[in-house]
Amino acid sequence: MNTTEKIEAHVCICFVAYKVYKELERILKIKGINLSVDKVLNIAKTITTLKINLPASGEMFTKTMILTNKHRTIEALFNKNFLENF
Repeated sequence: MNTTEKIEAHVCICFVAYKVYKELERILKIKGINLSVDKVLNIAKTITTLKINLPASGEMFTKTMILTNKHRTIEALFNKNFLENF
């Protein structure tokens, strides 16, 4: 990969990151979550999702651990039906 291709790839990655950031900003506004994207990302880093596989039946259960008041402020972003609203 030459220097020009590396620069183009970098610009492309920056553009995609910017679009993701702006989309999250838009979603926060729609959901009525009055926090910055940076604050939401910091809170989201502390949320854990457990996946439990039951060997006997093969069933898989998923549980997102919403434990604190900060977690509850962004809980709507972890809703199973989240994408149905968009």
